[in-house]
Amino acid sequence: MIDYWHNPRCSKSRAGLALLHERGAQVALRLYLKQPPTLAELRAVTSALALPAIAMMRTGEATFRDLGLSADSDEETLLTAMAAHPILIERPIGIRGSTAVIGRPPEALLDLL
Repeated sequence: MIDYWHNPRCSKSRAGLALLHERGAQVALRLYLKQPPTLAELRAVTSALALPAIAMMRTGEATFRDLGLSADSDEETLLTAMAAHPILIERPIGIRGSTAVIGRPPEALLDLL
């Protein structure tokens, strides 16, 4: 089962979901804007991604600038910001077991199969 953090308004998120379904993957959708991840979940996903928090953030969002965030912000500040403002989370994210990938491009999600 792939946990899929999805925003149906995002074309990349829709494309990634379609790709997984085409490959017969079982997917559990999480509409992360309506069901925001906890701080603990965000920590676990950054660990599974093996990337710093900034790599899973939408740095072009106005909220990123409004909060005074930057690439130099510390991990805890970035994770706390994503927990409070899930619009900052890059999409989509697929999680399977202890592995996670950001679906940009959508084909990156194939690593979970």
